[in-house]
Order: sequence, then C-alpha cells, then structure tokens
Amino acid sequence: MTPRIAVLGAGANGAAIGADLVEAGHRVSLVEQWPEHVEAMRARGVRIEMPDRTLQADVEVLHFCDVATLRTRFDVVLMLMKAYDSVWAARLIEPYLAADGLLVGVQNGMTVDGIAGVVGPTRTVGCVIEISSMMFEPGVVERHSGPDRSWFALGAVDDRVRHRVPDVAALLAHSGTVAVVDDIRAAKWMKLVSNATTLVTTAILGLPMREAHALPGMRELMLRAGQEALDAGRLQGFPVLPIFGLNAADVDDEATAVEVLLDTLLEGFVLDSTKTTILQDWMKGRHSEVDDINGEVVAQLRRHGVAAPANGAVVALAHEIESGRLGPDPANLRLLRTKAGL
Repeated sequence: MTPRIAVLGAGANGAAIGADLVEAGHRVSLVEQWPEHVEAMRARGVRIEMPDRTLQADVEVLHFCDVATLRTRFDVVLMLMKAYDSVWAARLIEPYLAADGLLVGVQNGMTVDGIAGVVGPTRTVGCVIEISSMMFEPGVVERHSGPDRSWFALGAVDDRVRHRVPDVAALLAHSGTVAVVDDIRAAKWMKLVSNATTLVTTAILGLPMREAHALPGMRELMLRAGQEALDAGRLQGFPVLPIFGLNAADVDDEATAVEVLLDTLLEGFVLDSTKTTILQDWMKGRHSEVDDINGEVVAQLRRHGVAAPANGAVVALAHEIESGRLGPDPANLRLLRTKAGL
C-alpha cells in the first residue's frame, strides 16, 4: 500500500523534499506555518531552483490551522521544524499520525527524545540532514545541493522499529544519499559538531559560509567551536562517527575529525553564495537555533565541569544579535575571537 506522507514544516528543505517525493509519484501533504508561502504554493505550486535544473511541482498544502480538519492519518510524517519547535509540533501532528505510523525528525539538534516523549519511541525515527538551501520568496526554493549532493542518516530509537527504517530510507532516497545507522543519537551529535563549527559562527559575520571561513582567524575560531562540541559528545559517551558519506577511517583521529568535517562540508555541500539557516533566520527577523546547537555544547560541557569559551562566545554574540543590540557583520570576528580567548 502506498504510504500517506506529510512533510511538517515546508520551508526551504521541507518543500524541496516534498517536491522530490511528488516527482517520484508519492502522495504528500505539505503542512506549513508561513501564510504567504502556503498561498503561493497553492496558487502556483513550488519551484525548486537547483544549480543544474529547476523542479516545478504541484503540491497539496495545508496551513497549520487546517490540521484540525483532517479526517485521515499519515503513515509517515517527515518533520522539518526548527529544533526548538519539535515538541509542540509533534503534539500538533500526533492525533493525525497512524497508530503504527512513524514521525521522522529530519532536523538539526538533539530532538529524538523530545519527539519520542510525545508520540512514543516505537513511532519515532531520528534523522541527520545535510541539504544546503535558501528561501526568501514564497513558493520558491534555492536548493544549492540537489539530490546528488544531499545526505541523510536515519536510525530508530527503539529496537522494535529498526526493521522499518529502510522504508523511510527509500522515501528520502529521492532527495539524497541515505545511510541507516545503529546509533542515531551519536550520528546526530556528530552533525551538531559540524553545525557548531559553521552555522552560527559564520552567521554572526553576516556572510556566506565560504566567504566567512576565508577571513583571517576565522577557521581557527570555527575549529575551536567544533572541537569543544566533539569533546562534549565524547563526555556523553558518544562515539566519533563518520557522516556526510565519510568512512570511519576519515574521522578516527579525534585531533583532525572536526577539520575533516568542515572541509567536507565546504567542498561538497555548499556553494559560494550559501548562507546558513541561522543567517537566513536573522535576515527574516526570526529567532535561531543557537541555543539548541552551540548552547547545547556549553550546557553539556558545564555538566562535566568543563569550560566552552568558543561556543560560549558564539552564544553570547548570537544573543546580542537576536536582541537587536548587534548586527551580523564581518567586524564581529574580532569580538568572537576575543570572547573565545583566541
């Protein structure tokens, strides 16, 4: 039987994945909270602009306020909400998830346990996502890494549903390369290591990732933030795992693992113009996931009595930007390095 699929959170990445599934012939409902985006997709479909082609797809779209009108349940929900929205979004969709359905947290951050607390561990699948995309116009996605250059990792949080993870992998395979992992929490922490290295650090400078990385002194700051995140993972008992399609040998030296992740991301997954999701949030006047990424590193190291000067500096400046007291600017690099003790 063809599964009934929902994409909960149809922003840049969600809309791109939804369009891929529609193109592959699946029945998909996009559930989105941005009214203008919903109306644009209803009127004109969604357009996914990639470096090598453009995908135009007619999609079924629901606004969040329409969810209460649903009379059927979904077999698979791919949730692409911000990490801090995970729990309430899971509660929103739980009544419309089939009794044996799966809610897949296709997100940054350590969200799997929060989701499992709402829908139950036997209906929860964790996911690591690596797609580079931007969206500033309703109904139009700039996808910088197409399906041939996007990557996912999937894993169950309960052994009773491990046998069902390949079915979800087959769906996401329309959008990128998919790995099935035994320890999804460890895999998600490795993605958090990469995110702590790049997402907020470069956003604070108000620049695309590659441009920010090229500034003198920036790489050192980025690697320091990533190393603190890697250290925090090890203190929690997480093994150092390969992501982004790397092999175990690529990250077996913990002294160079963060550098390998950074270079793999910059060389294989982003374009010169790619801005992080954090910077896009700030450009739109929105709250970011800094507390779920760099803030989580600070919190985990603090629990073990370890300082996190680089991530602490990133969190402090990000909060200054979100309060309106500071703007994203290349001049912030000096502040970052000073606060980080570099």
